[in-house]
Amino acid sequence: MADLAALQETIGVSFKDNSLLEQAMLHTSYINELPSSTLDSNERLEFLGDAILGFIVAEKLYQEFPEFTEGEMTKLRSALVCRDALAKVARGIRLGDYLYLGKGEETSGGRHKAANLARVLEALIAAIFYDQGLAVTRSFVLKLLDKELKKAIEHGTVFDYKSRLQEIIQSRKQLTPTYRLVEAAGPDHDKRFIVEVMFGDVVWGTGVGKSKKSAETEAARSALGRISVGFTE
Repeated sequence: MADLAALQETIGVSFKDNSLLEQAMLHTSYINELPSSTLDSNERLEFLGDAILGFIVAEKLYQEFPEFTEGEMTKLRSALVCRDALAKVARGIRLGDYLYLGKGEETSGGRHKAANLARVLEALIAAIFYDQGLAVTRSFVLKLLDKELKKAIEHGTVFDYKSRLQEIIQSRKQLTPTYRLVEAAGPDHDKRFIVEVMFGDVVWGTGVGKSKKSAETEAARSALGRISVGFTE
């Protein structure tokens, strides 16, 4: 059996009921090879975890990004909770190492399959919710997804902030936003850029990033947050 004590140390959660954590790791293939077992697979926990994950991410986006429309929040949530994104996060904490798999699933590389990894992460989220409550679960989820969320924002992978900002400012003020590099500091392998976006002579947003482009993107996002009309067309 997997060393679930090591898993708890990795995720920073100490379970009061270890049977919940164990159930979260039980793949259907493992149960199918134990016909006399009274254990349940992680499928029901996975179902609940999917809903809890969606809620926590939606709440985070609603609170932190008031400038986002419903459609934009939906796109970003989908990007963060899709199978491949969850599998990547699960690999980061080596969750596949703790899966209980049937022999056939083990042989076919089940510990590395994106579907299995995404599902076991969702089951783990539900197990934490049952054992620790919503506050601990929220903290766990947001810590796990923090890097992916920042990456999506920094690289503008979900929204083109600069184009949207330009559309709004040109239509309402007949101005074109300009970007000014304020600072480029640090060694070549770890540069830090600070950029301001201006409308005329007025600074409307400041962004920090590891490249000039990402700093401009963040500056545009900052400026959009200051515009009362938000992202409306």
